Amino acid sequence: MKSGAPIGIFDSGYGGLTVMKEILRVLPGYDYVYLGDNARAPYGSRSFETVYKYTLEAVRWFFNQNCPLVVLACNTASAKALRSIQQHDLTTLNADMRVLGVIRPTTEIIGNFSTSGKVGIVATSGTVNSESYLIEIEKFFPSLKVYQEACPMWVPLVENNEFDSPGADYFVKKHLDALFSKDPGIDTLLLACTHYPLLMEKIKKFSGSNVKVLSQGEIVAASLADYLERHPDMADRCSKSNGREFYTTDDTTDFDRHASLFFGSAVASKHLDLQHLA
Repeated sequence: MKSGAPIGIFDSGYGGLTVMKEILRVLPGYDYVYLGDNARAPYGSRSFETVYKYTLEAVRWFFNQNCPLVVLACNTASAKALRSIQQHDLTTLNADMRVLGVIRPTTEIIGNFSTSGKVGIVATSGTVNSESYLIEIEKFFPSLKVYQEACPMWVPLVENNEFDSPGADYFVKKHLDALFSKDPGIDTLLLACTHYPLLMEKIKKFSGSNVKVLSQGEIVAASLADYLERHPDMADRCSKSNGREFYTTDDTTDFDRHASLFFGSAVASKHLDLQHLA
C-alpha cells in the first residue's frame, strides 16, 4: 500500500479491531492498514522498555508504508510507549507524521458520564501499573475519584474464544466484585482494553443496571474524526479510496479466524516479520 497514504492502526493483537470497526463506521471513506503484533502478544505483562521497543518498530513500519497518521489502538502501547515516541522519536523518524493513542481521548471526557464522581477502570496489569489513566484524568477532572482493577485473565479468555463460557462468568464477576468493593458508589465503568467489548454482555450483567459501561471504540473514532476536522492538512494527506489491509506478525489463518470476531466481518491478512525488519 506504499502508493497510498492510509491511516495506520496498531494493536498488540486483535483488540484494536474493535476500535477500527468504530473508526470505519465514523470515517468510512479513508484507507486503513491494520497491524496486530500477535507473535509477541500480550503486551500487558511486558516491561516499559519492551513495549516501547515493539511499538516503535511498528510505528517505523507504518511510516515506511506512507501512513501519515498512526493510531495506537492498544492501551498498553499508549500507556508505555506513546509519550516517548511523540516526544523523542518523531523528530528523527519523520516530524510530519503523527502518532495518537487511546488514553487521552478517553480521559478528556470520562468525567462527563459520572453523576457520583466515582469511576472504575478495568484494564491489563500493564495499563494499571503505568497509572496513565490516573495521571491523565487528574488533568481534566481533578475531583474525580478513580478506582482501577487489573484483569489479567480477560484477554486470554477472549483470545481463546472463551468469552461466552462459564469460566468467563467467574473471572468477570471476580474482578468486578473486587472493583466495586472499593467503592459501591462507582457509576461509570471504563473498559480500558480493546479486547473487553467482547465481554460486554457479562460485564453489564455483573456491573448492574445503574452503571454506565464505556468502551473505547466509539470514543476514539469520534476523537479521530474531530482531530482530522481540526487538522485539514492531515486529512488531505490521508488517502480516501476505501482501502483496507490487515497484517499480523503471527499465523494469518489463525489471525483471520479470531479477527472476524473482533471486526464483525471476514478478514484476510498478510504476514509481517517485524523482528526481521527491526
